[in-house]
Amino acid sequence: MPMFSYFDPTYILVIIGAVICLIAQARVKSTFNTYSKVLSKSGMTGAQAAERMLRNAGISDVRIAKVSGSLTDHYDPRNKTVFLSEPVYDKTSVAAVGVACHECGHAIQDAEGYSFMRFRASLVPVANIGSTLAWPIIVIGIVIGGMSNFGSIGYYAIQLGIILFALAVLFQIVTLPVELNASNRAMKAIETYGILGDDERKLTYKVLKAAAYTYIASAASSILQLLRLILLFGGKRRD
Repeated sequence: MPMFSYFDPTYILVIIGAVICLIAQARVKSTFNTYSKVLSKSGMTGAQAAERMLRNAGISDVRIAKVSGSLTDHYDPRNKTVFLSEPVYDKTSVAAVGVACHECGHAIQDAEGYSFMRFRASLVPVANIGSTLAWPIIVIGIVIGGMSNFGSIGYYAIQLGIILFALAVLFQIVTLPVELNASNRAMKAIETYGILGDDERKLTYKVLKAAAYTYIASAASSILQLLRLILLFGGKRRD
């Protein structure tokens, strides 16, 4: 039998999702590298910009630390630390300032009890379970479903796997407003506190916009995978 007879047309959804993610990742890396070469007129480093933003927001219990790697910047609410990567922490580029202030945006969200951030935090346990166990459970369900005496058990196992995967997708969807809000806070602080000039802010906005696309692409890819699972296994139970 020709190999093409086994082609699953729904796999196109996975391919589309992968391409979207690759394009978004390439774009953010390219944009960050481009504007990492543009030094801010104030000479303020990413760490210094972060300190100013937090101080002006009245936050004194968040520390700023360096983390290895590139584009590994993040805020950890468990120990209230803004981690800035090597190309951001002590660099004076408009890209470094933008990324540092974005992460501080998350720290301010945490301090203010931003609703979407709190909702996302509540989803972390189930999202971790979903992303870890969804596919193994679905595969087990497929195997069990192939046994004549256990078809129903296999069906329900697959449905459980789909539900768990949907919870992981929900986490990624909720992440979008959290990230966009952090970027909006960053841009507002950069202007309000005079961290960057008008022309520099436009460049910084491009960096944060490119970063936002990666979250949108990741969510879109996951949604497409969920749609594929529903198309393949979401029908009526087959006894």
